[in-house]
Amino acid sequence: MNNSTNLAERVRFGIFELNVRTGELVSIGTAAVEAGAAKVQLRQQPFQILRILVEHQGNIVSRQEIRQILWPNDTVVEFDRSINVAMAILRKALADDADHPKYIETLTGRGYRLIAPVEWQQSSTATHDLLELQADTLPKIEGQISEREPRAPHWRKAAAVAASAVILVVVGYVSWRNFRSATPPQSKKIMLAVLPFENLTGDPNKEYLADGLTEETISQLGRLNPEQLGVIARTSVMGYKHKDERLDQIGRDLSVQYVLENSLRQSGDHLRITSQLLQVKDQSHLWSHDYDYRAEDILIVQENVAKAVVGEIQLRLTAQRKAELARSQPVNPEAFDAYLQGHYFFERNTDKDTDMAAKYYERATQLDPSYALAWVGLSRTRSWQANSGLAPVQEGHRLAREAIERALALNPNLAAAHAQMARIKRLADFDWGGSDASIQRAIALEPGNPEYLSEAAVSAATFGHPDEALALARRAVQLDPLNPSSWSALGEIKYFVGQFAGAESDVKKSLELSPDAFPGPVLLSEIYVQQGRPQDALPEIERERHDSARAFLYPIAYHALGREKQSEAALKELIAKYSTLAAFEVAEVYAFRNQPDEAFEWLDRAYAQRDGGLIGTKVDPLLKSLHKDPRYAAFLKKLNLPN
Repeated sequence: MNNSTNLAERVRFGIFELNVRTGELVSIGTAAVEAGAAKVQLRQQPFQILRILVEHQGNIVSRQEIRQILWPNDTVVEFDRSINVAMAILRKALADDADHPKYIETLTGRGYRLIAPVEWQQSSTATHDLLELQADTLPKIEGQISEREPRAPHWRKAAAVAASAVILVVVGYVSWRNFRSATPPQSKKIMLAVLPFENLTGDPNKEYLADGLTEETISQLGRLNPEQLGVIARTSVMGYKHKDERLDQIGRDLSVQYVLENSLRQSGDHLRITSQLLQVKDQSHLWSHDYDYRAEDILIVQENVAKAVVGEIQLRLTAQRKAELARSQPVNPEAFDAYLQGHYFFERNTDKDTDMAAKYYERATQLDPSYALAWVGLSRTRSWQANSGLAPVQEGHRLAREAIERALALNPNLAAAHAQMARIKRLADFDWGGSDASIQRAIALEPGNPEYLSEAAVSAATFGHPDEALALARRAVQLDPLNPSSWSALGEIKYFVGQFAGAESDVKKSLELSPDAFPGPVLLSEIYVQQGRPQDALPEIERERHDSARAFLYPIAYHALGREKQSEAALKELIAKYSTLAAFEVAEVYAFRNQPDEAFEWLDRAYAQRDGGLIGTKVDPLLKSLHKDPRYAAFLKKLNLPN
């Protein structure tokens, strides 16, 4: 390579100019100049390959050389497929043709070479001065920074993963280098999407680690300064896993200005995380960096980078946030790995996988009894098991409570622990006030978590505060726009407050995102009945794949259609098959059919069974016929709900 490149960061070839430091590729051809230089979208691997080719200045680069640079040492990946895909993306960006190349020539069996003339551009004095100014500014910046629940499955999400130091490195460096010059006024929030970590280890069994690091990154970024930085939730970004979606499309889908891409590689006992920040508006590559560390040291790096994060990040942090970042929270590496395994299975949302999650969470607590987040995970699985009939209800709730009390004793400032305590107080104790206080504490600790916002929305609706409930649910949708459950939750709140048309629209949106979205057809059927459209409810009931849900809906729809014999037969079937799990649903049917004595009898049964559906007693439109009955006010008092 010519020595002049040592002082240069920009290189021209053909009609393109590449910044080898930032990865920004600009078309400087005639048409582009007329339009004002056009930036070309270029992602991580294609950029790295192009950088290698231009630095070799017309010399052949073998596939093996590319492999050694991108996947060093003995890392095992689907190399041939990866380089073929990256090369195809690169050629598309350059408008190049493999058969008739203008830029990149393929030499079969030998490798690739850049055939366009290469001209390195010296860095300008202004650029050099700017870099010096940025370096001088750092001290100034540092000084400035002073369970799955029956009838409500959209509240059942896994708790956030524990803090990982490598992510803190990414957060700190990205924030300083890129947001410091692009931060909008304080009143305008930056929106960022963290795309799923790409597992390039070649080991499909490492998917749990890639997924865990994805959520960890989101959690860390989301806690920094929610007033300035909004981070799209995990559920919305996981839809891009294993997909090569265009950056501008991601920006439109999620309404974000920045995207953080990440990949995970492994070489022997070392892991490498590569991260890059992309700006959506011009599809430019702003920054990228590699982080290498031993697999067993995944959490140790936090101690070394906490002060750097506080000193370099542009966002203003509270004293509490700075203290949290500076505080070392060592975790046994094997316990952390077991926790990630538990989290992976818990997210799969089946009874069998929840049992597997419980085993991994329990192992994590055994390996490191001081690991608060593992106790939260264990509590959530115990709650699921109790609420879904996999374990005796009282025993399951007792184990869930013991685990979450242990978590809070270990870390009173763990948002996930307060959120889980809120669920236990709501479902096991009917302590709605205590539940609301716990979820509000979780939001205070982690304001950008859409799961907690959705739960707070339900709490507000329960207490009869519809405007607050709707505002919270809408905030959750903003932070998790591609999550069907977020839209379902918003639709359910609207259903509770009588906005049936809006509820219908939101539920349909959730079903567009996922045909299996719950409560989807169930809620849509109830909405149609309330709108006086029971004939439209029947096709939705037929689409519902859960037998118990169909058994609940048919007697309601038949009654609304005036088909009383069919309604009675369907109700008897519901009671015969599901009386121990669906007492609240039976009460709803009787109330809708204006049979108050039977309705109150089954509400009492639901109370005895600690039925999760009771949370909707005050706001459920199907129970409207009971509101003037004195027994209704007495039952609300029994539930500790204000009348």
